[in-house]
Amino acid sequence: MSTPSEPVHDRPDPGLSAVVGERRRLINLAYRLLGSLAEAEDAVQEAYARWYAMSPQQQKAIASPGGWLTTVTSRICLDVLGSARVRRERYVGQWIPEPLPDRSEWIGGRMGGGPERADPADRVTLDESVNMAFLVVLESMTPAERVAFILHDVFRYPFAEVAEIVGRTPAACRQLASSARHRIRAAQAPAVPTVGQAGLVRHFKEAWEAKDIGALVGLLDPDATMIADGGGMVGAVLRPVEGSERIAQYLIHIADKAPGLALLERTVNGLPGLVAQHSGVTVTVAAFSLTGSRVHRIWAVRNPEKLRPWAESGRN
Repeated sequence: MSTPSEPVHDRPDPGLSAVVGERRRLINLAYRLLGSLAEAEDAVQEAYARWYAMSPQQQKAIASPGGWLTTVTSRICLDVLGSARVRRERYVGQWIPEPLPDRSEWIGGRMGGGPERADPADRVTLDESVNMAFLVVLESMTPAERVAFILHDVFRYPFAEVAEIVGRTPAACRQLASSARHRIRAAQAPAVPTVGQAGLVRHFKEAWEAKDIGALVGLLDPDATMIADGGGMVGAVLRPVEGSERIAQYLIHIADKAPGLALLERTVNGLPGLVAQHSGVTVTVAAFSLTGSRVHRIWAVRNPEKLRPWAESGRN
């Protein structure tokens, strides 16, 4: 598939920079819609391919190229979400959205090393709409709910424009977004300051390293849940592990099975999390959700295909 930059040299276009400049916003939109950076990049690439497949006359006839690209990207994502439900029913174990590192990890830091690595991270803005708990709730929505909610509540598109993209009436899209908001509110835990979460994650890391099961149980909410995603490619528990004691025992079991496992404090989707490395290779990225002063949810991504943004960290 051709990239948006390829036709530039053959056909100079004074509006080209504006079209290419939409890419970051489109990646931000597609990642929130799909929960996968790889799928988001594919969706945006397809939208640009359709743009460049048009003649210069057809392109000039479009009053708002950015609006056109947004519409096409959103519709592609809507189709992907529909098929993703079928694919995820066949997925081995639990499916967790793809975790993203902080920009400092991706650009010029441990994951840096060249401008080609800087591009994807620079296009994803880490805020509350990409933390793991939020993305997991989005997964419970219908494709239409998710698209209507993200376009309106996160990206502030008016319902009239959302309706054109989703193929429903503005009133229907308003109802879809309202339903999505109810899901978000029902699942949201009280916000914990980032500093407080960082401290709790650090204590959790230290207890895990020390294999202190009592300390781990004390840091976990009694009703805590841990979900692991190995995608059938690496070892991972296939069902959620529930309860503080069972989670603590499972974590100690992992530490015993993998001597030399290094735990690193890292930002995961904008919040403090942990990265586990074995022999310098990232094998797990863990995101956390807190309730009060305890860990309530742990999402541990082990599927290597979802760890590609983290793959270079062990080599620098």
